[in-house]
Amino acid sequence: MAALVLRAGPKLLRERRGRGRLGAAGPGWASQCLIRRTLFGYPLTKAGSGLVQKTRDVCLRFCKPQSSTAAADTSGEDTLLKWGLLLVPLTTFGLGTWQVQRRKWKLDLIAQLASRITADPIPLTLDPMELKELEYRPVKVRGRFDHSKELYILPRSLVDPEREAREAGRITSHPENGANVVTPFYCTELGVMILVNRGFVPRKKLKPETRLKGQIEDEIDLTGVVRLTEKRKPFVPENNIEKNRWHYRDLEAMAKVTGAEPIFIDADFRSTVPGGPIGGQTRVSLRNEHMQYIVTWYSLCAATAFLWYKKFIQKLPL
Repeated sequence: MAALVLRAGPKLLRERRGRGRLGAAGPGWASQCLIRRTLFGYPLTKAGSGLVQKTRDVCLRFCKPQSSTAAADTSGEDTLLKWGLLLVPLTTFGLGTWQVQRRKWKLDLIAQLASRITADPIPLTLDPMELKELEYRPVKVRGRFDHSKELYILPRSLVDPEREAREAGRITSHPENGANVVTPFYCTELGVMILVNRGFVPRKKLKPETRLKGQIEDEIDLTGVVRLTEKRKPFVPENNIEKNRWHYRDLEAMAKVTGAEPIFIDADFRSTVPGGPIGGQTRVSLRNEHMQYIVTWYSLCAATAFLWYKKFIQKLPL
């Protein structure tokens, strides 16, 4: 027993001296020391100490609520991001469905125009309201041309469905460049002058003296399709009336220059005469790129929906 006391004596003496120094420095120093030691964990002192217990409570009160608030903020941001990004596949799906409807409407319109242009011709009417409903409708007239007041719409290329079908798969094509010849036509039965697009001529045949054989002087029966005036499209030059260079159909201006009525028809291919303009220059095909848009929007919808599912449902890092 005495040997045990002698072995433990120096240890007890060191503990008492340590307590004495701690008390001499004051409680403030002890609390600061313990607080510093609890910034990154609990104090490495005896659990029975009242000061240690107090410091542990302070650590719990200040540390735990902060981590809880940060977790709540992160959860709120994730929820907002999750449902915000879901709008991307939903929007692209809606745009793809809209293009499906647009394509259906365009195909119906093309079919209507194709059936209208192949219908039997009817007598030309002079009623402006009826003419607005007759675009692309074949009509028949009788009369003679006034070649002294020709107008030229250019540049134009020859409308040739067979050639266009052959060159459809080619990257580049070289259609012949020229102009459409618009000639005033006096309708003997109606007693009015109208405008007739006789058809295409190459640039080397633009001047009337180079195609005298095709300048018909006799009274003829003519069939053509009604065309309405058109607005200038972006990047299309203005019509140059002084130089007789027309880039789009401005029926009011053309009628004023020639003294005709603002009525315009495209002569059909059967009106073509040797040496004259090539008729049948009515292009009825409409731009139809809706299938490309459908593939694009639905592809974006599928890709973004897949990424959204991986990120927010399967919780996989991207």
